[in-house]
Amino acid sequence: MNEKLQWLRNKMSSLDLQGLIISNPINIKYLTNIDAEGTLLLTRKENIYITDGRYIEHVHSTLTLFDEIIVYDLHDVSQDDNENFFMFCENVGFEENYVTYAGYKELVRKYKINHLVETENIIEKQRMIKDEEEISNIQKACEITDNCFSYLLSYIRPGMTEKQIAKEIEEYYNKRTDGISFEPIVASGENSSMPHAVPTDRKIQQQDIITIDMGCKVNGYCSDMTRTFFVGNITEEMKKVYNLVLKNQLQTQEEIKDGMSTRLLTKMVENDFKLHGYDLIHALGHGVGMEIHEPPYISNKSDTQLKENMIVTNEPGIYIPGKFGIRIEDTVQVTKFGCINLTKSEKNYIII
Repeated sequence: MNEKLQWLRNKMSSLDLQGLIISNPINIKYLTNIDAEGTLLLTRKENIYITDGRYIEHVHSTLTLFDEIIVYDLHDVSQDDNENFFMFCENVGFEENYVTYAGYKELVRKYKINHLVETENIIEKQRMIKDEEEISNIQKACEITDNCFSYLLSYIRPGMTEKQIAKEIEEYYNKRTDGISFEPIVASGENSSMPHAVPTDRKIQQQDIITIDMGCKVNGYCSDMTRTFFVGNITEEMKKVYNLVLKNQLQTQEEIKDGMSTRLLTKMVENDFKLHGYDLIHALGHGVGMEIHEPPYISNKSDTQLKENMIVTNEPGIYIPGKFGIRIEDTVQVTKFGCINLTKSEKNYIII
């Protein structure tokens, strides 16, 4: 049996679960590498994957004998089969944060389960710590993201629109990776004051500020990086804000390490911003992996201890409505005594 499924079975035993229903496709891919519609069942003795007949061949080509997973065609599974899967299972776990209430009732009905138990994100918690292969995939995605940014600095010219630049980012990634990890943010001028700005037809102008937030996927794993740069020159007000954001980004980088509190990290930045008359209006960072936003979350609402080989972002930002915004973001790997920047693009003043 593969290591991740064996880990999960050991975890089930410690939680007094005799069965488990996994519906979240991200968790299924994490555990089995299966990237097809379906449901993974862990019963007392077997691992079962139930999928539409259209995906059977693809699933079989993904799995090895080592995975020890029995594949069923959804249309060949009878009501009796469903009821037998969890026979003699007192407690069966399910993903309460993924399954709707209607879905919950359907699971109880379909499998005749006496006691359906919340699993409290046991798989998501395990996913926070990356193994060597996962880290390697994220490293590759980050390297390509750095390369894309270098390309953009030579590509962008006044007169281009935000949408045009965003399209170029997507095309760059589509040629080299699985594609984008999220819709790229390209925000220029006053649009940069919106943290999640959507690219518009606004044209890049001389003396502009530009924020680009982008990432790609390699073998299903994401990168995430933001840089703010300038066309022509930088105003004194922008310099002042940029310096403050960069100072806090670098200080946070120094503090990220195994055992550090996510709430404490956030409080340090919030306090410094407040001293200068600004607020941190979004999280300081988040986990990155098979999803672009996943636990742990670095914010004042979350008090998680960072652990070695977590991959998180470090992204302080200041936004002045109607004027401009500045965000600097890196994807970093937590280590025992510090962190490693996986995105390495220049962070000092960048002027094109």
